[in-house]
Amino acid sequence: MDLLTAQPSGADVARTDAGAVSHWITDWLVRSHLGSLTAPGPFDIMWWQWVALAAALAVSWWGGRLLGAITRGVLRRVSRRTSTAWDDRLFDSLGPPIGVAWTLALFAALGHSIGLPDAGERVIVQVVRAAWVATIFWGLWRSVNVFVEFTLSRPWAAESPSARHLLTIGSNLAKGAIAALGSLALLAAFGYPVTTLLAGLGIGGLALAFGAQKTVENLFGSMALAVDQPFRVGDFVKVEEFVGTVEDIGLRSTRFRTLDRTLISIPNGKLADQRLESFAVRDRMRLATTIGVEYGTTGAQMQQVLEGFERVLREHPKIWPDAIVVKFKEFGASSLDIEIMAWFAVPTWGDFQQCRQEVLLGFMQVVEQAGTAFAVPTRTVHLVGHAPAGEAGAA
Repeated sequence: MDLLTAQPSGADVARTDAGAVSHWITDWLVRSHLGSLTAPGPFDIMWWQWVALAAALAVSWWGGRLLGAITRGVLRRVSRRTSTAWDDRLFDSLGPPIGVAWTLALFAALGHSIGLPDAGERVIVQVVRAAWVATIFWGLWRSVNVFVEFTLSRPWAAESPSARHLLTIGSNLAKGAIAALGSLALLAAFGYPVTTLLAGLGIGGLALAFGAQKTVENLFGSMALAVDQPFRVGDFVKVEEFVGTVEDIGLRSTRFRTLDRTLISIPNGKLADQRLESFAVRDRMRLATTIGVEYGTTGAQMQQVLEGFERVLREHPKIWPDAIVVKFKEFGASSLDIEIMAWFAVPTWGDFQQCRQEVLLGFMQVVEQAGTAFAVPTRTVHLVGHAPAGEAGAA
């Protein structure tokens, strides 16, 4: 026989050594009148081996914590040499998964030395493999949190609500993908036919896509709103046929509180295609009105009124002086109409209402001082009498 083929492999030698240790412990238990511990238990594993596995797990747990702490200390020293802070946060976040990984490695080594039967060995190997998979995806899950927290701390993200909203949606999607892939990997670790499951999920996914079309549309609509940021929570806006205050922006829909205190909820997919008008982003608010004075007003009085109106506007502390319109517009049906247009540099609607009231009160004083009055809508009716019957016949 060839010497190369005659030599046993390292795994065979380890298995032989583990088997010899197992036989020695079994014989010792029998001689010590503890033969009940050599009886087979679940998965043909003897009861003393179950006790040994529990002890190995306890030793591995404490050893994993110790080795994990040493590993984190080394990684922290490495991260301190860098100028960035995200690696420090990442190593801190990955501390628990690193400790569990060391625990699994120690338990795999100690469990193999117990000399388990083939059936029990396969079960332990599957459990350890599944735990490895879960630990890896646990670390990925925690890494997503670190990435989101670090990104949100950047100035461009901290000053942009749309970026924060989009990062929240992206982190949820990433975690969902990690959870789905981790579940499939766990099933594969336990020996389940994942390819058949994926084929079934593909067919089911098509049916789900048709059924969840509106949900997906609303999800992408919320992402579009987060990127474009047409409004924020608390903004006073106009959406198509109603006006209201944005009360909540969710993943599926956005809710508005109207002036009548009713609550309107619109799906984000539909809202992203509608005409949105935000009053909160205005840098100034416009006063546009037409004031009519009576027809008995003279030309000199009209000139005095025009100059007085413009003076009231320009003297107001909140006026935007670059564009003020005070013009005699037209001869109306029952009044001489004056066109007024001006802008006030105020942030809220309440401030604008106060400015408008002050200006209109000033207009009243100007009209009174000019000796004229505001026009009142009137209608003159001319009655034409009918001629007597005799006169009509003579004519």
